[in-house]
Amino acid sequence: MSTSEHGAADPTADDTRTRLWRVIFGTDTPAGRVFDIVLMALILASVANLMLVSVSAIEARIGGLLHGLEWLFTLAFSIEYAARIYAARRRWAYIRSFYGLIDLVSILPLYLGLILPDTHYLVAVRVLRIMRIFRVFKLVRYANDARVLSRSLMHAQRKIQIFLGMLALIVTVLGAVMYVVEGPVHGFTSIPRSIYWAIVTITTVGYGDISPSTPLGQAIAGVAILVGYALLAITSGVITAELTNEIRNERQRRQCPHCERSGHEIDATYCKFCGGDLTAEDPEEDPPADEEQAASRDKLD
Repeated sequence: MSTSEHGAADPTADDTRTRLWRVIFGTDTPAGRVFDIVLMALILASVANLMLVSVSAIEARIGGLLHGLEWLFTLAFSIEYAARIYAARRRWAYIRSFYGLIDLVSILPLYLGLILPDTHYLVAVRVLRIMRIFRVFKLVRYANDARVLSRSLMHAQRKIQIFLGMLALIVTVLGAVMYVVEGPVHGFTSIPRSIYWAIVTITTVGYGDISPSTPLGQAIAGVAILVGYALLAITSGVITAELTNEIRNERQRRQCPHCERSGHEIDATYCKFCGGDLTAEDPEEDPPADEEQAASRDKLD
């Protein structure tokens, strides 16, 4: 709470902070949307500018302009960071949060370059600015989808662990066999290097830096490629099955606060039966559709 020179509370400061919070952290206000668009444009422009600086030919021609723009971007992000701290309802929570740290790290390298020598390698750290776009996208809208995906992966955790164990066993055996069959003459100079070949082959990457030359080795390579496709199909099937089950469970858990019926899509905003707002905390504040509309929706059930 801010105080005036007479010690009384200053409501103007609190009103300013509240308005600033709505602009910076708000999601549905016109000013907040404009702020998000401008911020996204600045982030993309700063990342593009950083990429151009890393190109020697371009940096040699217009390096002064690019570095000047970098300072402008850093100054703008510094002002934004200070404004976020000022407007945040829980300042220390924001500073210690993931996005708060990203905001700080994205502006810190340029200032460190003024104090410490040989900090040019920190330039790449500024690419982390691109991660700030996730905030602009307001991914909280998709947080429910992310939770569904994470829960499905957790349910498939044991199966994935078994798959990884089988994969480690297969590539180790294949590496040992190829080391014996091909040998150092054909590039398989050790078992670890042969295991590297097995991993590249099973994942169907196929760099080509090591390849079998004997007929037996080529036959084993063919089997390894087929095994890789099979393992990929099995893993995809396991994860897809768990994701389908989790989506089905999520539909059953999501209940309309107005008609108390479930079975909605996880990204639905309105009830498909009564038309009520699924996100309303108080049903009285957002009543369902009229009786005629609700009756017509019941026919679809």
